[in-house]
Amino acid sequence: MKGALELFARKGYHSTKISDVVKSAGVSQGTFYWYFPSKEKLAIDLIEEGREKLRKVIEQGYRKHAGTVDDMIHSSARLLTDLFEFADENRYLMALLLIKGQGTDPPVQEAVSQTWIAFEEAFKVNVARAIELGMLPGSKDLNIRVNILVALFTGVLSKWLFGPMHDVDFQSPYTSSEMAEETARFEIRGLLGS
Repeated sequence: MKGALELFARKGYHSTKISDVVKSAGVSQGTFYWYFPSKEKLAIDLIEEGREKLRKVIEQGYRKHAGTVDDMIHSSARLLTDLFEFADENRYLMALLLIKGQGTDPPVQEAVSQTWIAFEEAFKVNVARAIELGMLPGSKDLNIRVNILVALFTGVLSKWLFGPMHDVDFQSPYTSSEMAEETARFEIRGLLGS
């Protein structure tokens, strides 16, 4: 699975053949079919497994009690640092989710879409909780706020991980914590309207 994920990230889903996957794993095609009925099923399993890991990273940042603006920035920076570190450690998964999952077969695209829906829902819980605790002003439309946040996070994450050329091997000059802290300040000040 690890080899397949790297191949999908580097070559793209359609350009990766089952023969490439088995060669990278050092197994026969028969062995592949013992575990997966198709390349599509393998990609979906990889995405679903990654979705659960990503969701767990976000859930660790769920707010339990109220705090100051500085506390919100610090908490958000910690959550985003965890997210950026997860993304860096799972670079091939993120390439599949952010770049290489585009233009795949409809069931694989659906798995990618469901991942981003789960990502957005997890952040929605965080924002709703901060509003409930009186840390953020209420909003007539929580969904639009969360849409903007997710676009911010995924955009920053994508550029930080892969650079302007969408290079899987790109290395940002900024650390995960530097990017997380700047993003958190921007996020919280924006949510507060200041």
